[in-house]
Amino acid sequence: MNELRFVRLGFGADSVDYQEAWDEQRRVHAARFADEVPDTCLLLEHPPVYTAGRRTAPEERPLDGTPVVDVDRGGKITWHGPGQLVGYPIQKLPRPVDVVAHLRRLEDAMIAVCAEFGVKTSRVEGRAGVWVLGDAKDATEERPKLGGLSLDFDPRVNDSEFDPRLNGPEYAPSNAGQRREDRKICAMGIRVAKGVTMHGFALNVNPDTSNFDKIIPCGIRDAGVTSLSYELGREVTIDEVLPVVERHLRDVLENAALAPRVVEKASEREPDKATA
Repeated sequence: MNELRFVRLGFGADSVDYQEAWDEQRRVHAARFADEVPDTCLLLEHPPVYTAGRRTAPEERPLDGTPVVDVDRGGKITWHGPGQLVGYPIQKLPRPVDVVAHLRRLEDAMIAVCAEFGVKTSRVEGRAGVWVLGDAKDATEERPKLGGLSLDFDPRVNDSEFDPRLNGPEYAPSNAGQRREDRKICAMGIRVAKGVTMHGFALNVNPDTSNFDKIIPCGIRDAGVTSLSYELGREVTIDEVLPVVERHLRDVLENAALAPRVVEKASEREPDKATA
């Protein structure tokens, strides 16, 4: 069993500035690498901030010039702010590091958290994070309309450059639940340096999801965002969710059978059919 400690850095009026939390991550990361501290998960809320991972494209940033903090995690652009529970698990992994396995463990924990609150979630192939799956493609009843507008013809289907920010609120990421489309409830973005993880997850508990409408969240144009409060139709608080998140993270991360990534030897690979 791998011991995991939790550090609650600040919530609500004591929310933690992104740069301050990033500096604390680096401090704990160095201490974990040196075996001075056990595996540690920092839990907090941030004041409103947009952060961009290394794969963020210029056109995915806010159109109005809203400041964005560029960070060293994987993934693309997202928003952090009040009503969102952010977790930064700083964990030492065996080398060669299996980054995907670490990501899957975080997803497993957040799926279990959502299930405990009565929200069914899942993974979506090729898209990191935890999702509430939509039913728009196979719904038999009439799709709900926003403001009297119809989505019977969806330009996103055939246009990879479609920008929802320029095409009205009916396409906004925050309205994905009304469109009954796939919607992300927990974003993931991680980095591993010297065999120790950084960054992590952002679970939407009760944020104002319209903050995501300024960007193309995680670079995904044909889906949206949601929260526990929206899906349950009632106000859910960070205080309610915090102990549940800690319990499921402890269960998943402490009991994981950590193993190095399997590296396939060249001699064990199948011959290249193009050159065989």
